[in-house]
Amino acid sequence: MKNTRKLLGARIKELRRGRGLSQIQMAEKIDLDFKHLSRVEVGGSYPSMDTLEKISDTLGCELKDLFEFSPTRQAKKEIIALLKEADQQKLNMIYKIVRAIVR
Repeated sequence: MKNTRKLLGARIKELRRGRGLSQIQMAEKIDLDFKHLSRVEVGGSYPSMDTLEKISDTLGCELKDLFEFSPTRQAKKEIIALLKEADQQKLNMIYKIVRAIVR
């Protein structure tokens, strides 16, 4: 259960940031103390169903979207972070490898 709370919290945080909302803005929109929202986002607290519905409405997504803990999503984030850190030589090598795999 602890892992689910962390995954849910991370997903909410990801969606919130994707919508350009701060924790305070989001908390105000869903009528929740921002400290509680912070605990939810780090997996320290599990939100009620009512709060989950308010979160999904505010983020403009379906309730089920909050529970999409796809490993692919995390892999993409990690790949993007690695690409941002890579120098030109590494980017060229990565490109060649990916091109060879995808073709």
